[in-house]
Amino acid sequence: MSNDLTKARQLLTQVRSLLRQGKVMPAAQSFHEALVLVLKNPLMKAEREEFERMLADAAAYLDNDPELRKVFPLRIDYKPGSERQVLDTVRELVKAVNEAAVNEAQEHIKAMEARKQSELNRGQKLLDDKDYDAANGVFRQLVVEFSDDPALKGDIGERFLKAGRYEEAFDYLAQALDQSPESVHLYNRIGMALRKMGKFDVAEKYYFKAAQYTGRDPNLFFNIGRLYVDWRKWDKVAKAASAALQLKPDFDEARKMLEFATRQMGKQAGK
Repeated sequence: MSNDLTKARQLLTQVRSLLRQGKVMPAAQSFHEALVLVLKNPLMKAEREEFERMLADAAAYLDNDPELRKVFPLRIDYKPGSERQVLDTVRELVKAVNEAAVNEAQEHIKAMEARKQSELNRGQKLLDDKDYDAANGVFRQLVVEFSDDPALKGDIGERFLKAGRYEEAFDYLAQALDQSPESVHLYNRIGMALRKMGKFDVAEKYYFKAAQYTGRDPNLFFNIGRLYVDWRKWDKVAKAASAALQLKPDFDEARKMLEFATRQMGKQAGK
């Protein structure tokens, strides 16, 4: 028996077990591939009789599967000698099963996104009500359920940042950054959270990392300047504000920051 026919035999043998596992699409594809291999290879009489039995059995398994019947109403009416006619039907079967699988996946994605948004809204309501522990409980459960979604963790971190809960914000933003280190904006947001927590040296490192990626962002340099304001490093405030103004000359807040830093340096020099 040729390699093609050996493979066809294996494919037909697994149709029933795949259906028992609820794997309708692989079962339909296995039958289709086996039938193509049988048609393209010459068969001796004993081989033909064996494959006719195997094809009839596999067709019957497919035909009587309740899940398959939901998506494909046509019968797979296999009889010896009808292989080419059945092949057309099986092509339609595979197409229908694939389309059903795509539709099911899309519906599943929609349902999961709806659940995610519902839980985000619930957590936000708890944040708005200042029930921070309960909000954190909702959000932690959500990131367990959607563990491979760094954007979700970043979103939750932003929500805590806006609520003034900087430790929780840092926790979620850092998780997001671990999974998505190319997300440059997260360095900036983490720097903001750390600045609010008074961890200026660590915040500086995150800001500098962000600057490596987005060296021409005036808002980033302004935020670095705010870090140095809180840190009372006036010369560095001036440098950061100047960098922001070089990139955006009409940046009024950066201009005020530079003027403020210049005054503070003047006071220090006059002491």
